[in-house]
Amino acid sequence: MSQTKTTTKRRSWESIKRTKAKSAERRRAYREARDAFDLAEQVRTARERLGMTQAELAARIGSTQPAIARLEAGGVTPNLATLRRIASALSLELVVQLRSRRVAA
Repeated sequence: MSQTKTTTKRRSWESIKRTKAKSAERRRAYREARDAFDLAEQVRTARERLGMTQAELAARIGSTQPAIARLEAGGVTPNLATLRRIASALSLELVVQLRSRRVAA
């Protein structure tokens, strides 16, 4: 029997850098998705607490029920004007805050 020796091909530095860049992109995308989900959860919770349907919220802000459904699913991130209308329709105060980033230890 003939045995062949296989060696693992070393990855180039460029390949490693691309992988790191992709993982940074993934982390950023994950943060954005988590932020969209958190915002969606706040809107849904507030709407349900008031006993309001998605269609009723949509009518109050001049939008459509499917648009509210997409927002509540975390599929879209509303702009500031839409957030203001949503906050007003839900009798909430909109607070937008910039703060220092947390540094991972």
